[in-house]
Amino acid sequence: MPRGLFVCFMYAKPRRTRNCGGRKPMRVRCRKRPLIPQQAYRQAFLLDERRKKAYNSHDMYIDTHAHLNYDNQYGDMAALLADIAAAGVDTVVNAGWNYDSSALAAEMAEHDNAENRANAPALYFAAGFHPSNLADFRAGDYERLAALLASPKGVAVGEIGLDYHYDDTDETAQKRAFCAQLELADSLGLPFIVHSRDAAADTLQILKDNRAKLSHGGVMHCFSGSPETAKEYLKLGLYISFAGPVTFKNARRLDEVAKIVPADRILAETDSPYLAPEPLRGTLNTPKNVVRVYEKLAALRGEPLEELAAQIHKNAHTLFKKLNAKG
Repeated sequence: MPRGLFVCFMYAKPRRTRNCGGRKPMRVRCRKRPLIPQQAYRQAFLLDERRKKAYNSHDMYIDTHAHLNYDNQYGDMAALLADIAAAGVDTVVNAGWNYDSSALAAEMAEHDNAENRANAPALYFAAGFHPSNLADFRAGDYERLAALLASPKGVAVGEIGLDYHYDDTDETAQKRAFCAQLELADSLGLPFIVHSRDAAADTLQILKDNRAKLSHGGVMHCFSGSPETAKEYLKLGLYISFAGPVTFKNARRLDEVAKIVPADRILAETDSPYLAPEPLRGTLNTPKNVVRVYEKLAALRGEPLEELAAQIHKNAHTLFKKLNAKG
């Protein structure tokens, strides 16, 4: 019976009595409720079979990278969190892109209510400067990021990395910030989350040059590169995370990457509000859609969905060690 639902159906006598130690028997009344047709009952209270297995085995879905800290994008946050939980997503990692967004992600995580877990996922956060947001950087921001990440909810430094997509990119400044934040992650004993767009060669070289600072692990978020590049990151001990693009019809290269990533190095995410998976492409993305990423990965890898969910759950807790202390 679903948690929180207690209905006493009476098929024989309309009321029962309880022996009260010689006193007059006390009547125990049960509220009469109309029986719910079986089909309606299942629709109202049961998850589909795959998600029900995830609930029963405690291997629920984790969105390892989202941006719920866009405070003007999603509308009613309580309703959104309820939708995310109803989809079977029990944990979301919110990533910052500058100090203010990181601070907001930290605030959301600190106000996460463990007692309300049935209606909202557990919220954690990463803090860092995205390469396209370095204009927001102010002196002392790295120290302020470190203070945020002292929280038990601060699981990683990120997102950080390189993005050469725009013509006015200051590549030197991006490389300097990337290296500084790798050093920050190492000094805090935390993993890092890497963003890389149109900068595969430089991203890989910086990571190789800073190999000594990778001991706490890291993840290539929303990976979009080639199988060959993925193999190089895997040699460095990094994780590969897949988002909505793996579901796109033209994602043949990503399909191949998804098949070769070892089971203990794969993660899944939404990068919401961006990159909604098929068939929702072009709409506002939310962490509840990470289930579609899991489904696509399971199909590509020829694995049962519940087994992949359990493996990604384990991988996320291995990389983001603070998840293991969640309430």
